[in-house]
Amino acid sequence: MPDMMSQEEIDKLLGNFQAGTVNLDDIAQAEEYEKLKVYDFKRPDKFSKDQLRAIQMIHESFARQTTTVMSTLIRSIVSCEVASVEQLAYEEFVNYMVQPTVIGMVEMHPFDGSMLVEINPGLVFAIIDRMLGGRGTFSGNVRELTDIEKTVIERVIMRILELLEDSWSTVVDVRFRFESMESNPFFVQICSPSDMVLVVIMKLRVADVEGMLSLCFPYFLMEPIMDRLSSQQWFASTSHKGDDEVRKNLLISMNKVKMPLAMELGHTILSLTDVYGLQVGDVIKLDETKDSDISVRVGNQIRFKARPGTLNGKMAVELTKVLSQPEEIVMPSSEQKSG
Repeated sequence: MPDMMSQEEIDKLLGNFQAGTVNLDDIAQAEEYEKLKVYDFKRPDKFSKDQLRAIQMIHESFARQTTTVMSTLIRSIVSCEVASVEQLAYEEFVNYMVQPTVIGMVEMHPFDGSMLVEINPGLVFAIIDRMLGGRGTFSGNVRELTDIEKTVIERVIMRILELLEDSWSTVVDVRFRFESMESNPFFVQICSPSDMVLVVIMKLRVADVEGMLSLCFPYFLMEPIMDRLSSQQWFASTSHKGDDEVRKNLLISMNKVKMPLAMELGHTILSLTDVYGLQVGDVIKLDETKDSDISVRVGNQIRFKARPGTLNGKMAVELTKVLSQPEEIVMPSSEQKSG
């Protein structure tokens, strides 16, 4: 919204016009100067605003998944959000990182090159402390990771890469493979210092500790998919993928559901006196014959018919019919006594 001049400023401006102290040529030159856009030829913009918007949407989806999955993995309250999406020279990104830090070098298939995952050391020590049974606190002492700590944080990074793959799948089929870990940013060289890179900075909070998770993509790595990076294509792909994802997640959830399964040889009705009087060797007459198919009950509904038998010396049934409509359990109407 444009700035509005107050009445006092308007009166002052009119007074300067009448006094002749305002030069109209200077005002015109100032307006022309404001229309100019400063462009640094040493740092040319490689990504358009629409492409940056699409990249931000991809990583907003990644942030939502990270919040859910990391909370389960770390067993603590985790929040994640996109802080910024920037394009800058690789040298500037390296100078931005603290030392020592935690940097994961990641191969990005099928493209020929690597990207970086950098996690603030304070955040790393809080995650390690929580995963090893602590409260997820950070003492403030930054140091090199031990071999055990590296193994723990590698597991976290690989889980993050799985979520990143899923988020990027709306645009391109890409695979991230963890390659190595480094603590000194000046020992990591994925492109020349003057090359442009795309940096996505995520604000990650674990319990009471907050830090930054940075993703660095070299421009040459992103160049083959530049034409796919648009907000319109992202919306189109996510809407199509949404139905498939819902169906896939629904099937996965249903496969984990456990239902009671029971084979019913038949039914009868006995008085409580008869039940109390049952002895070993008594025969109970059921409403089914020995040649009848028995009912297979799933939950409270009969869904299959089967024939009883044995398999490898154990009792078993062979399904003979799948019922298109579940049958209700019907109890005998007359009392059947033991014989």
